[in-house]
Parts: sequence; structure tokens; C-alpha cells
Amino acid sequence: MNYLEALSRRYSVKKFNNEIIPREILHNILESGKLSASSLGLQPYKILVVESKEMKEKLIPAFYNPSQISTCSHLMVIISKKTLDESYVNGYFRHISEVRETPEEKLDLFRKSINQHINQKTHDEIFNWAEKQSYIVLANLMYAAAIESIDTCPMEGFRQDLIEEILEINPESEKVTVTLALGYRSEEDHFQHMKKVRKPNEKLFKFI
Repeated sequence: MNYLEALSRRYSVKKFNNEIIPREILHNILESGKLSASSLGLQPYKILVVESKEMKEKLIPAFYNPSQISTCSHLMVIISKKTLDESYVNGYFRHISEVRETPEEKLDLFRKSINQHINQKTHDEIFNWAEKQSYIVLANLMYAAAIESIDTCPMEGFRQDLIEEILEINPESEKVTVTLALGYRSEEDHFQHMKKVRKPNEKLFKFI
């Protein structure tokens, strides 16, 4: 199955069949998120992977449409950072230094560029930027899942306060941006038989 076939087959599943995704396939999908493009490489987010039945059951009341949560194999919760403090940036440069075996002092120009980028933005602008980065990750996860023949459903319909309380997320520094349920579509989900509706090319694309 090539990538266009995979994307044509993909739809937002309304009900999964409770089958568990093999660990190797799940790892491949997560690696796609890890390798996702990220502005300045800062990755201002993290991904919680909910796999236990107990935790998924706890989260059901937090969602306005709980059918996906109660039947999916895994639920990924993408959390955006609200701030990028000095310790976070320092940790990033230590990591670069270790991975590339480069002395940190040789990264001073890059560090200066990042500090300038952060310092010229307001608190809200930083958070808005981080959320955009999170959606790039979401797209990569969905695409990788489609290639692996794993079904997904991205969801924003949840109670922010409740999901953050259950997952013990500090609302002062982080926020749940979006969630992604993964698994295998149920035969009972009739949406899988509907034709995909998208704008025709002439309305979507403009060559200039």
C-alpha cells in the first residue's frame, strides 16, 4: 500500500474493535512523532501514551464522545509547553552537545538565536507557537499510523480541566492540545464505508 492509498483509506474512526496494536508497530508510529519537524528543534511538547485499560476508563468522562476512548488500543495525549524557561533551553543544548559530540561553546551562536526568538515573544505567542508544533507531530503520527494500517481519530472534544486533573498535568506550565486514539476500526463503524469528501483540486490548489 503506497502513501496515497493509505491516506485514502484513513478516516476518523468513531468506534474501534478493542484489538491491541503490536508493540513494534506502536514503536514505529511513536518514532515518526520523535522525528517530526520542529521549529529550532526545540520540540516544545511531550506525548503521553495511555495504554492501560484502567487509565482509559478514568479518561472516558473527560471526553464528549467517549466511544473512541472506550474501544481504542492506545490514546496519545499531546501536551504543549506554555513557557520555555532557561533550564529547558540549557537541557536542549546539553543534548545537542552529547548527540553530536560538540562542545557547547561551539553552539553559542545557535543558543543566542534561540534566546532571541524566545525573548521577543509574549507568553501567549510562545504557547501559540508550541501548539502549532504539536499539530505537526499529530500529522506525522496519523500519517505513520495510516502507512502501518493502523486507524486513528484525532480529538479536541474533551474537558480540559478534567483531563489535566486525571493525568496530573500542571496547567501553569503545560496544556493538553489534542489527543489521538489509535487501534483497528470496528465492523460496526459505518463511517468506513462512506466516500471521502474533499475540495476539488481547482478549489484547493492555485498555481501562481
